[in-house]
Amino acid sequence: MRTKYLILFAALLIFETGCRKYVEIEQKNIRTLKYTTDFRYIMNNIQNFEGTCSYPIFSGDDTEITDPSRILAMDDIQSNIYTWSAKYTSDLQGDSDWDRLYKTIYTCNEVIAGVRDSQGGTNADKEQIYAEALVHRAYTYLILVNMYAKQYNSATSSTDLGVPLLLTPNLYTSLKRQPVAAVYTQIQKDLTESVSRLPALPDYNMKPAKVSAYAILSRTYLNMRDFNRAGLYADSSLTLQSTLLDLQKYATAPGTVPSRLNDPEVLLSKTTGVTVTAVSISNDLLTSMGTRDLRYQIFTGARSVFGRSFSGAFTGRASSRYLLNGEFVIVNGPSVPEMMLVKAECLARAGNATSAISVVNNLRKKRFLTADYTDLPTGTADAALQTVIDEKRKEFVGSGMRWFDQKRLNLDPAFAQTKTRTFKNQTYTLVPNSNRYIFPIGDKYILLSPELEQNPR
Repeated sequence: MRTKYLILFAALLIFETGCRKYVEIEQKNIRTLKYTTDFRYIMNNIQNFEGTCSYPIFSGDDTEITDPSRILAMDDIQSNIYTWSAKYTSDLQGDSDWDRLYKTIYTCNEVIAGVRDSQGGTNADKEQIYAEALVHRAYTYLILVNMYAKQYNSATSSTDLGVPLLLTPNLYTSLKRQPVAAVYTQIQKDLTESVSRLPALPDYNMKPAKVSAYAILSRTYLNMRDFNRAGLYADSSLTLQSTLLDLQKYATAPGTVPSRLNDPEVLLSKTTGVTVTAVSISNDLLTSMGTRDLRYQIFTGARSVFGRSFSGAFTGRASSRYLLNGEFVIVNGPSVPEMMLVKAECLARAGNATSAISVVNNLRKKRFLTADYTDLPTGTADAALQTVIDEKRKEFVGSGMRWFDQKRLNLDPAFAQTKTRTFKNQTYTLVPNSNRYIFPIGDKYILLSPELEQNPR
């Protein structure tokens, strides 16, 4: 049992030497979690919580890799994800996204279980730390259930397999997968419990606050197709933080784009956890953006912008935002633009095309030079909804977020499209609501933990 737990949480190597001897007494030269400040240091360590997932970058339809040199440079896992294969990893390979996400959950569970009984801090300090861990855990489960389980569907969510729902740091807990509905219920519970214990805005945006808890609730209800509550929570988040970057300021100096921790658009700093370099953007998306869009000019680039350190030729353009300001990270957490577009989608679905397009135009005004900008006209509600979906694809290109929208929109007949790709002279097809929209669980984990039932392929 301990072995399977260690495999699931591969990064927690400290337990390999027999962790239970550290539980009862404080060991010499070993710092145990005892004081409230210990838990605060854990929560302030950005490496514990910021990294999320990178695999969806390869599966989404905003990515298109056709150049032979780029194809040859892809490893076997990336190739399998890109072609929506039945398996992504071999029996001996780990799933880096799965490992990273469950490591985050384990760390959150340690804090949730222990901080309230810690020594030295005020009750308010303990409650805030407790709430921050709840938010990080909820966000992590939202990513996991949308990668490794079926899309939430109220008609089947109580029986659809979700993911292991681990709520304590117990080494011997069951890894049996819980229903999708149960995972969503826990996400909602964690977030709603956290809000009253959090400040409206954080000291810095790696720390959860009300603004990010509301944003994650908005994304949660969007995935549940509860558009009324998704819109309300988007409004709650935007009431607290609504500043947009004006890309006109960076048109001639892209390297001065603020770092993620200084970016007023970021509500909770989350990244892919690894840098996927020069993600080639699909031609249809590049065409829809147009060359005057500053997101095209600043955040995408031809091969020449990637420098000598990047190996491999390619045509077209690739996502280059991670190169700016020296950070070398791909940001994919909740943000002001996301909340604006969630609000716009919910307005369009409610039949309010005028307000929906107004929100989109308010965003687009910050994405063009004044001389190049023109308001989008108001049409029907259906047309407004299509506009919102298209704008969201442009806004988050190269981040992996498109995959989650692509998956959930299969439940809308107007957006359910068959996708095809050619890779190494073979054509691959992904039909709406296919089981290939569900990431497979690594065979390595199932061999060690048979209760981890595989997804249908």
